[in-house]
Amino acid sequence: MAEFTSIPILDLAPLIAGEDTTDLARDFVRAYGETGFGYVVNHGVDETLRQAVFDASAQFHALPNATKDAIALDPRHRGYIAINTSTDVNSDLAEVTKPNQSASFMMMREDAAISSDVYLSGPNQWPELDGFREACEAYADAMTDLGRKLIGLALDALNIEDRSILAGFDTPTTWLRLLHYPPQPAQAPEDLYGSAPHKDFGCLTLLAQDDVGGLQVQTPAGNWVDAPPLSGALVVNVGDMLHRLSNGRLLSTPHRVINASGRERYSVPFFFDPHVSADIAPLAGTGEPRFASINFGEFLRSELEAGYDAHHADDEG
Repeated sequence: MAEFTSIPILDLAPLIAGEDTTDLARDFVRAYGETGFGYVVNHGVDETLRQAVFDASAQFHALPNATKDAIALDPRHRGYIAINTSTDVNSDLAEVTKPNQSASFMMMREDAAISSDVYLSGPNQWPELDGFREACEAYADAMTDLGRKLIGLALDALNIEDRSILAGFDTPTTWLRLLHYPPQPAQAPEDLYGSAPHKDFGCLTLLAQDDVGGLQVQTPAGNWVDAPPLSGALVVNVGDMLHRLSNGRLLSTPHRVINASGRERYSVPFFFDPHVSADIAPLAGTGEPRFASINFGEFLRSELEAGYDAHHADDEG
């Protein structure tokens, strides 16, 4: 992994238009094989959908705490995550003892019922806000379409001929998170983060930011590079599962958020992953396997139980 000082930009226009993506695939494997992060522009997601979901987020976070607490995160990972309730404990990246300085609303794929056979299945919890659910679902649908296109592009970039892995994304595991970061104190301790240093555990993260900034990406030398807002762009990064599928060729890179702006920060990450039943192993054509096969649902359960009270092993789910 080479040292870097900025985040690359990829123009998705050929992918969205259904045109030749040979050059784009080459740019993709370079960006995610060297940095693990990139801005994507001309991604085809309507700006009105983005604005609507940011408006919905601001309305939600302005609600009284008691109203938000009424839909607190459940064992199916849907609902409100209050500030000071989530701590990223990862000794490989940082010694973190303080909870993340953010609050969020979490929506996943909407299931009509809870299935004991499908981990995390179930309906979402919705606040009583006019247009809120509609804005979230419309945005999630658009991001799901884009996520499928990007997974296909990743396979092209890796020269993968066997496309059977795509079946795992027919009914994907999706997560839409409406995040609110209050401004951090000017004299905040070094280990107080909006989001502590971490890697994403899924396949792809597609992030929309407001104009405040605060996202930073770690280089191989341990330096932190800013990923400031870029008008019209999404920040897309690779997570641990796509790193494993690519046999390590695409990088899952540590990142963090420090809101030192003195302003409130809002962001909307969308996580695009395969169905929980999917087995994750290096794809054929990526070389001698460096990773053992794991079940995505079992992996998710261990990650969520470690990070959230709602997922403790003795809880439902």
